[in-house]
Amino acid sequence: MSKIKLSKEFIRNTVKLALNEDLYPSGDITSGLIKDDKIITIKLLSNQNAIIGGLLFTKQAFALIDSKIKFIIKKKDGSKVKKGSLIALIKGNAKNILIAERVALNFLSHISGIATRTNEFVKLAGKRTKICCTRKTIPNLRVIQKYAVKLGGGTNHRFNLSDEYLIKDNHIANSDLKTLVSKAINNKRGRKITVEVDNLNQLKSIMGLKFDTVLFDNMSIKSLKKGVKICNKLYETEASGNISLKKVKLVAATGVNRISVGSITHSAQAVDLKLEI
Repeated sequence: MSKIKLSKEFIRNTVKLALNEDLYPSGDITSGLIKDDKIITIKLLSNQNAIIGGLLFTKQAFALIDSKIKFIIKKKDGSKVKKGSLIALIKGNAKNILIAERVALNFLSHISGIATRTNEFVKLAGKRTKICCTRKTIPNLRVIQKYAVKLGGGTNHRFNLSDEYLIKDNHIANSDLKTLVSKAINNKRGRKITVEVDNLNQLKSIMGLKFDTVLFDNMSIKSLKKGVKICNKLYETEASGNISLKKVKLVAATGVNRISVGSITHSAQAVDLKLEI
């Protein structure tokens, strides 16, 4: 599987693009009204309980605008914080801090939001079942979002279409299931093979073939229990399909190894943060 790499260059380039989006074509015309020599100290606070993530992106936003701004981190990425917690102190030129403020907070609130939501699922699923993200990510932000999932205690699923074989319903609709699995086995070259099934008859038709994971899609709890029992440690098992916080504990109780949840990346609510002078 492709590895998530948050190099200094990646963070800098990503933040630079975001700042360019915010400042094109004439810069921050409102913050430009403030005196150039005004120096301030600002507290970065959380307005809610959360898992914090993305501090290096936030720090980079201020640094790209003004290298003299001091960003003093008080909580590390992955830290659990309570409402009112001090996350960082920012000292420097008032105008330049305000120019970078929104981009800096956007990264931090989004990454923290995914980490926080993921952690809610992880706690409910328990220690025996992994919570996995999917490819349902914002285009060009997949690295960041999958990093956030890991901060929340989740597990990264495949990063892209080259990482592993994932034979899904739309593939099956255009071919024969057993034929597709056999072809994947013959061409696997070290890659894992996951096969999605939406009923137990499909599962029974491929039992004995040498693949890695059975993905149970939109199964009832009753059918999922039977499916996990049929697999009986021959295959890794995974459940997916609109699994909510209300349902995840029941799904985990079936004994399934993994639960994939698209909402932790595509629908996680941003964490409420603020800058206080």
